[in-house]
Amino acid sequence: MTADSSRPVINRVEVVMPVHDEEHHLGAALHALGVATKALARNGPAIAVGITVVLDHCTDRSAEIAARFAGPYAGSGAGLSTGVRILHRRFRNAGASRAAGVAAALGEAGPGPWESAELLDSPGRLESTAPLEGAGALHLESTWLANTDADSRVPEDWLVRQLEFADSGWDVVLGSVEPDSTGMEPELLRSWRLRHPQEERHGNVYGANLGVRASAYRRAGGFPPLRSSEDRALVEQLRRRGFAVTATDSTRVMTSGRTIARAPHGFGAYLRALGVETAAALRSG
Repeated sequence: MTADSSRPVINRVEVVMPVHDEEHHLGAALHALGVATKALARNGPAIAVGITVVLDHCTDRSAEIAARFAGPYAGSGAGLSTGVRILHRRFRNAGASRAAGVAAALGEAGPGPWESAELLDSPGRLESTAPLEGAGALHLESTWLANTDADSRVPEDWLVRQLEFADSGWDVVLGSVEPDSTGMEPELLRSWRLRHPQEERHGNVYGANLGVRASAYRRAGGFPPLRSSEDRALVEQLRRRGFAVTATDSTRVMTSGRTIARAPHGFGAYLRALGVETAAALRSG
């Protein structure tokens, strides 16, 4: 589906970031978001911005680090133009964490079908995928959900560029990522770049760099409770429902190049598999 420029202009942005034991990356991730929110404020001062951090079964210093950015006043002192909303959950599930964060950001928190009192104290999920009417529909049409990860650093113009796409009529913006070269084997990084050329209209989906109109997200059912690939599952549903999806390399996010996977089939697992393949190719060559 192509973009529909008659869609309402975005006047609210909600950033959602799931976190599981990311004490080594979270501070830098939130600082980068601060730079991006300030750039958006300079570009469009009438746009409201919220940031929701979902601490999912964290046992390290992630909660302490997030707390520095929390609340309506702490944000400015920590480099953010807005305070951070913090949720504490015990999912151990990326999809459930993202869904809970979106629900809280939109003020629609409520228990979902996969959640129980044993797992969390205040669950959140969008309950209904039925079309909204009136003011509620307009509210979601003009709200943008920007999703990223706690081991990732967004560029300064991340939100500005996403909203340029949104205000051109796109419902979904699939951004690109670049693994941080720090600590990576040079051959692995070279293999990554060969397989992921810097180009627009790429075919990749990354939860670390995914923007979606709130109305489209809601009608597609939101993030499913998957430990990994929840981003691809959501985008597949969005495409099936006919929403306008575009991909760009102009909002590239720097993400961790670690090969110790947090999710069973996530980005780290992919890099590990690519590293094994690269090493085997070097040995045989």
